[in-house]
Amino acid sequence: MGEAYFYHLTHTPLEQTLPMLLGKARGAGWRIAVRGTSPDRLDWLDQKLWLGPEEGFLPHGLAGGEHDALQPILLTTGEAGNSPACLMTIDGAGVLPEEVRAMERTCVLFDGTDDEAVQHARVQWKSLIDAGCGAKYWSEASGSWEMKAENAAQG
Repeated sequence: MGEAYFYHLTHTPLEQTLPMLLGKARGAGWRIAVRGTSPDRLDWLDQKLWLGPEEGFLPHGLAGGEHDALQPILLTTGEAGNSPACLMTIDGAGVLPEEVRAMERTCVLFDGTDDEAVQHARVQWKSLIDAGCGAKYWSEASGSWEMKAENAAQG
């Protein structure tokens, strides 16, 4: 049973934090789905990932192509067509307790400078822990990532 890791972005923008987390997940051997809410935002993210350093290249694709099932990292606004072991959500994209349980890891990244995004993440946290999911809250407020809260999964 997986856990949900909440990442409160306050110092490092999404386009820097997400590749770091994707690299760690790929290092674990996982396929990943990155779920967003806007095709335009995912197009922007796709471009950022293509422009990353060659030595840390993250093979990925946008959902809707003929090779979705083969993508190590699939950017999508809906269901993941690549059988991921890890789901990462951005921009307030939804995640269900069943998805958290089915994944090795679920990562919820949210902009700590956006009050609406912070409130939405709090609602997601409460919803997932009320459903019995394990969750960890990570903050970079001190300048480096630290786990600030943990809620164990309930059987």
